[in-house]
Amino acid sequence: MDRYDFMRLALEEAKKCVETNDVPVGAVIVKDGKVIATGRNLKERDNIGVLHAEIVAITNANKILGSANLSGCELYVTLEPCPMCAGAIINSKIDKVVFGAFDLKNGACSSVTNLFSLPFTHRPQCFGGIMEDECSKILTEFFKSIRK
Repeated sequence: MDRYDFMRLALEEAKKCVETNDVPVGAVIVKDGKVIATGRNLKERDNIGVLHAEIVAITNANKILGSANLSGCELYVTLEPCPMCAGAIINSKIDKVVFGAFDLKNGACSSVTNLFSLPFTHRPQCFGGIMEDECSKILTEFFKSIRK
């Protein structure tokens, strides 16, 4: 599998958000070329503001690996991580982040700021714009539907 396959899986997670009226963002964590955990926004479903897709995926990966340290893992997410999620990625020691759509209002990996460029104890590699059109489209359609 390649980064596009993993991003397609993250998009499948994002599509599940429609059931819970959550903003459609999905995430997949990969280790050694295999998906070990997934996550999607559950903020509205559970009324818990921190349940972003990345946090859910990181929590699931922590449980599966039995460790808070996710060194050797890659995170694929449909939307550029916010500051909270970027902090969780840094503290989890995820090696690489690949995201789809840029978040011009809250993005913390390049759009508004880049937390990964600051001198924290861990600095993941980051690549944005992978399948950007597909990742942006699901968000645009969601926001159009709730404005009606």
